[in-house]
Amino acid sequence: MRLLPIVVTTAGLTLAAAPALAADLSVTVEVPRLNTASYHRPYVAVWIEKPDQTAVQTLAVWYQQTRNNEGDGKDWLKDLRTWWRKGGRAMSLPADGISGATRAPGRQTVNVPAARLRGLQPGQYNLVVEAARELGGREVVRVPFRWGGANTADASGSTELGAVRVTVSR
Repeated sequence: MRLLPIVVTTAGLTLAAAPALAADLSVTVEVPRLNTASYHRPYVAVWIEKPDQTAVQTLAVWYQQTRNNEGDGKDWLKDLRTWWRKGGRAMSLPADGISGATRAPGRQTVNVPAARLRGLQPGQYNLVVEAARELGGREVVRVPFRWGGANTADASGSTELGAVRVTVSR
């Protein structure tokens, strides 16, 4: 069954009703506490990409805002290699609503309101989380999800990231 948009004409004004995609996106990222001699909080980037791995939109970037009076930690963002190559280097940071400080170990949440995602077309996407840590490793976790209806998807990292969950709610 194919649904057609409803067109309403009132006093010379034409309005077209299309399926509403006003949905919020919530991302939960587990930052594990690693038992190392020198623990540093990881830099983390969170973004949406198409199934062909083309970047669509950066949702969050956590990095050290100041670095021992040496300026900020933006110089080290290139260690988030996948995100950096897919568009991070072109971003002007700090970016309002996207940039933030590194996060402590534990469960961290990024809530993205529908208004920030209004250009996202219905379909399949990947939510990507990349973490890199000074004197540590680097890890990328991809979580396939569907945009265009309420759903939840999970994946898990093995070293620098723990559980990652993406929830689309209406």
